[in-house]
Amino acid sequence: MSAIAVGVDAPNFTVKDQNNNNISLSDLRGKKVLLSWHPLAWTPVCTDQMRGLETNFQEFLNLNTVPLGFSVDSQPCKAAWATALQIHYVSLPADFWPHGKVAQEYGIFNDKIGVSERANIIIDENGKVKWVKVYPPGQLPDINEVLQVLGEA
Repeated sequence: MSAIAVGVDAPNFTVKDQNNNNISLSDLRGKKVLLSWHPLAWTPVCTDQMRGLETNFQEFLNLNTVPLGFSVDSQPCKAAWATALQIHYVSLPADFWPHGKVAQEYGIFNDKIGVSERANIIIDENGKVKWVKVYPPGQLPDINEVLQVLGEA
């Protein structure tokens, strides 16, 4: 398995988020997009990762960036988790069915255990992949590193 390459066109997707809204990459042109992938909801590192997105939401807006907290969990699961975490601003898309299709297209689906890798993928305003980082499953991504990269992009 190899993560998507920097410089290629990001595959489009349309999925439901925790609020049952359709989220399409093509609708976000003109903004940078952070695909912040976490393996599964309701786990400690994933919880901290999504809370980091929510806590820094205004900073993302200042950087013309839409943060998306992706996983292969179902939409109802993401809805319950968002309520429990008090996620009010960040969209948490569900890559549930076809299971892991978006993660597969981005080269970060772990088919041995059926979840995505933990990863951050930045897409520029024109739909090109600008930055990719895959993390060990138990490592919390450094939100400051992500914000720095977005500031430079």
